[in-house]
Amino acid sequence: MSPPLLAPGAADVLLFDLGRVVLDIDFNKALACWAGHAGCAPAEIAARFVREESYRHHEVGKIDDAAYFESLRQSLGIRLSDGQLLEGWNAIFVGEMPGIAALLARAAKRLPLYAFSNTNNAHVDYFPVAYADVLGHFREMFLSSAIGLRKPDADAYDHVVKAIGVPASRIVFFDDLADNIEGARARGLIGVHVRSTDDVAKALAELGI
Repeated sequence: MSPPLLAPGAADVLLFDLGRVVLDIDFNKALACWAGHAGCAPAEIAARFVREESYRHHEVGKIDDAAYFESLRQSLGIRLSDGQLLEGWNAIFVGEMPGIAALLARAAKRLPLYAFSNTNNAHVDYFPVAYADVLGHFREMFLSSAIGLRKPDADAYDHVVKAIGVPASRIVFFDDLADNIEGARARGLIGVHVRSTDDVAKALAELGI
């Protein structure tokens, strides 16, 4: 991917993915939790976990938590309760990405901040409360399970750009997944591929923030 074109005055809005950009996520925590309840090794569950159709349907609100957890029981071959599955599902959130809170606080003084995340209702019931302080920097969060669209589909970016109300070319989008950055750039946004918080800091510096 070509590097983004960043310079002071190049953006009117900053748009952030949440997972591994703002909130640190460790899916191994879910595997360990479920394995503990099931009495097996986490590697056994990891080998069976796939992000298949029901996973995507859960992220766009087509199925509810109970239906997704039943699909997990089937695919993982473990007979855990909804409560046990939910415990592991939310255990993936392990804190804020190091240093991101200060960067968001600084950026919010200069430009409006928004979030755009692929997520699901179970997580939406959890992380906005658990991480209310750092998420309070965002004017609005566009969550796939609420808008019925997910990255990297073109319609998802178009929906968010229209809702924000500024041209796509004036929005800088931060995401940790290359596919999502490519999707954003294809719809005219300026994409910044985030591998660590240092990438966010560097982009903000180039924007004069």
